[in-house]
Amino acid sequence: MKTTALSAIHEALGAKMVPFAGFNMPVQYEGVTIEHETVRNGVGVFDVSHMGEFLVEGPEALALIQSVSSNDASKLSVGKAQYSCLPNNDGGIVDDLIIYQIKEETYLLVVNASNIEKDWDWITSKNHMGATLSNLSDTYALLAIQGPKAVAAMQTLTAQDLATIPYYNFVVGDFAGVPHVIISATGYTGSGGFEIYCKNSEVEQIWNAVLKAGTSFGIKPIGLAARDTLRLEMGYCLYGNDIDDTTSPLEAGLGWVTKFNKTFTNSEALALQKANGVTRKLVSFQIEGRGIPRNGYTILDAEGHAIGKVTSGTMSPSTGKGIGLGYVAIAHAKLNTPIWIQIRKKIVPATIVKLPFYKA
Repeated sequence: MKTTALSAIHEALGAKMVPFAGFNMPVQYEGVTIEHETVRNGVGVFDVSHMGEFLVEGPEALALIQSVSSNDASKLSVGKAQYSCLPNNDGGIVDDLIIYQIKEETYLLVVNASNIEKDWDWITSKNHMGATLSNLSDTYALLAIQGPKAVAAMQTLTAQDLATIPYYNFVVGDFAGVPHVIISATGYTGSGGFEIYCKNSEVEQIWNAVLKAGTSFGIKPIGLAARDTLRLEMGYCLYGNDIDDTTSPLEAGLGWVTKFNKTFTNSEALALQKANGVTRKLVSFQIEGRGIPRNGYTILDAEGHAIGKVTSGTMSPSTGKGIGLGYVAIAHAKLNTPIWIQIRKKIVPATIVKLPFYKA
């Protein structure tokens, strides 16, 4: 099992460590609800160094990215980032990712930890144009400093004006005494903040400085369990649960990152699916009353017929209600439609609602 450069520090802090995507990762420190609320109301820091990073360079870099990704990367410019996905040949998704334009002919692709090898093989197999590819995943670390107090808490660590970095934009500069750090106004929580990319040899210095600078703001280290409840309250898809090799971007509500003004992997079939309409759709629902939905639970209609499956579910710390995502037949996918969730031996009522579940 792999470790991040901070694994020993997490253990020293008393984190509960669990295997995740082939890495030994901190799932929680004090408890999921405490950590969740720390991010929603203040500021917390996650070690997400298990994520993968690929560099794509050269005159053909954009051509390769355009051919393998669903979004239109030609809209990027230096200092901007873009959410996208890698469609496969069969209507599904290889992975979702963030694309950063670092220089005029240099892009950074950030992919899910569980898919690093799969994504690398997929992208290199499509590199007929001869772009230069480098897998930096084993040498780079990633911290997510998230929450409404992140800007104020971190400003003393950099000469960059953090408040002026727009969402899905980034700068490369000094941070915590380390030069050439990527400071990105991105994250997976819906509560604002930054993601910090640096080398493994630099991350301990940055981690310690972040915790020190954030002390008066109540900063705490946050585990992957709270990361999951935070992202689910926003309705952000998790690869392996809500999207995978069998789910189409259009079924998953990712039509907004699927642009048909260019040709990309399986774009003709996806365009046809868009024209004809999907037969199922990823919906968000809220439990009416008591009950916690979980991945794999059956979704039923009023007559008790199975109409889909839950892909993600939890008890929302912010709303105090059971919430979830799941695919249902398109006839049952409209907002405010009543549905029922089979939770073990009980059938619990729920309602399809609009995202996000949590609003600041």
